[in-house]
Amino acid sequence: MNKSAEIVSRQAGHPSPPLGIVAIVFAVLFNAGLYQVITFSGKAHFPGPWESADTITGYFQAHASEVLVCAFLQFGAAIALGIYTATVVSRLQYLGVRAAGASIALFGGLMTVFSMATASLVLWVMAYPGIAHDVAVLRALYYFSFALGGPGFSVPLGLLIAGVCVPAAFMRLLPKWLVIFGLALAVIGELSWLDLITPKALLLIPLTRFPGFIWLIAAGFLLPKAIKHATTPVRS
Repeated sequence: MNKSAEIVSRQAGHPSPPLGIVAIVFAVLFNAGLYQVITFSGKAHFPGPWESADTITGYFQAHASEVLVCAFLQFGAAIALGIYTATVVSRLQYLGVRAAGASIALFGGLMTVFSMATASLVLWVMAYPGIAHDVAVLRALYYFSFALGGPGFSVPLGLLIAGVCVPAAFMRLLPKWLVIFGLALAVIGELSWLDLITPKALLLIPLTRFPGFIWLIAAGFLLPKAIKHATTPVRS
């Protein structure tokens, strides 16, 4: 394809799933799964890593069905995020991004997907009949799942967001406020790595995760599908 034909093709629009809708599907599935095991009414809820072994094992013994539904929905959410990741990286390349940011976004997104999918499958194992009654096995699976769904989710999600924000800022593909918001989330996401050595950093995980849903949806709707004017490709 010659240069003029490539420009015409790019002006026609990127053939892809609707990013904003895919991001909404991801957020809805994830939070629908979370709703199964989280409550604000004081009833039994998914235990935190600081809680006792009796509390952790007791929850999974009594609420296997809720955990199973959570695992099912969040595995579906991981698939949606995988589609979003592949599409947003393809969109950046289509719009002329040649910098490392697109590859960093791909790495971060796929690592987040792998962590989510693995965590949900581990939850499925924990909900399997008889597993919750083996205290040692259950606790090992629980902490493994928490690590995957905690910093294993928030750190690479920060890389996905940063990988999109930086080239989008140089090429003015996203509004300035959304770029700043995304970069702030990316920093918080990387700092959530500290949760592996100090419980005080635990708050950084939800501070990345839930505002991250908003950012992914906004970026999905606002990232252009076509080049409306001449734009200089970003190169590493």
